[in-house]
Amino acid sequence: MITIDTAGVEQTAARAALAVPGVQELQPSLRHSLADAATCVRRAFGSRTPFPEAGIHAGHTPESDAWRLEVRCVVDARRRTLDIARDVRESVRAAVSPQLNARGGTASVTIVVTITRITGDRAPLHVCRSV
Repeated sequence: MITIDTAGVEQTAARAALAVPGVQELQPSLRHSLADAATCVRRAFGSRTPFPEAGIHAGHTPESDAWRLEVRCVVDARRRTLDIARDVRESVRAAVSPQLNARGGTASVTIVVTITRITGDRAPLHVCRSV
């Protein structure tokens, strides 16, 4: 039986998500944020950027060979958030599928994209008035 490295899947997914136009960064999950807070003394004289894969959480259910990837993105307001989320989902799926199916199987992959923050100037809303 070939095992798949979850950290490797997270790294692949992070690279794919960050390559999507409009993605500014990946937002670390609470577990990563707490781990970083616990090491703040070490970083007292210089802050480091969190690893991109901190914004990805991969989970695997061996019985059904199902994978669930959660991607937490900070996006640019100059592009539609829905388009960015769709592109991230498809980019991550395309990047990780060959890695997950390396054993010759067809692993089920669910990708959940969460937009945690929108940065930059938003276009003004245009309200239509009925005549």
